[in-house]
Amino acid sequence: MKNPAVLYEVKNQVGYVTLNRPDHHNSINKEILDQFFTILSACKHDDNCRVLIITGAGEKAFCAGADINMFTEVMHTALGGRDWSRYGQAIFSMLDNLGKPSIAAVNGMALGGGLELALACTFRIASQKARFGFSEISLGFIPGWGGIVRMTRLLGKAKTTELVLTGRHIDAGEALDLGAVNSVVPPEELLSSSEVLARKIMNNSPVAVRLALEALYYAGDLSFDEALVAESNIAGLACNSEDAKEGIRAFIEKRNPQFKGK
Repeated sequence: MKNPAVLYEVKNQVGYVTLNRPDHHNSINKEILDQFFTILSACKHDDNCRVLIITGAGEKAFCAGADINMFTEVMHTALGGRDWSRYGQAIFSMLDNLGKPSIAAVNGMALGGGLELALACTFRIASQKARFGFSEISLGFIPGWGGIVRMTRLLGKAKTTELVLTGRHIDAGEALDLGAVNSVVPPEELLSSSEVLARKIMNNSPVAVRLALEALYYAGDLSFDEALVAESNIAGLACNSEDAKEGIRAFIEKRNPQFKGK
């Protein structure tokens, strides 16, 4: 029986997604994108899944990018490459609208579309063995799953331009120095470190976390004044939540809050 290309399970309110093509360096084909759609849809509507951790099977690769065979297929039609790009963008953008944080636990190479997947996550925790890079330029392509946009917003135009146009790979240490990842840990601590971060988030109100993610999303997309208005509106919603009322009661009573959904 064929092994599933993506593994998914929820344990203790954490969803674990594992790209499961280690013999192909966990490269992404349409089957994986289709399964991602199903998994992200399930997590979004599952109150028992509060944080998502995404990683790759094996020790060599988080994800080496798009499966090269997909490019040979889409190039047969005039708009095939554009449609392939838009489909990948739509799937990765689901992480922006999940209402729950996602953590890329980068266990090895994250190249091309693999780097774009990591960039689409809320956080990136890298193994000391991790490597990052946009390799598309060496094949005559450019990143098309949101990587250019997200990396530019994360690192700025100058550094992103260098990485895209040279295709240069960077190690975990340089990625941390640039601000592309949140932390670097020994390989054997990658999953546990991701779980520690997940637990810290899960100690807080699910409603507040969801609304904070929404405010952060607008902060990066709107003008300064527009983002301030959005922040005020979202903060107002948070103030009216039952979790906020419980948080204030707990503070006054000098006890830990009991948020709903924890």
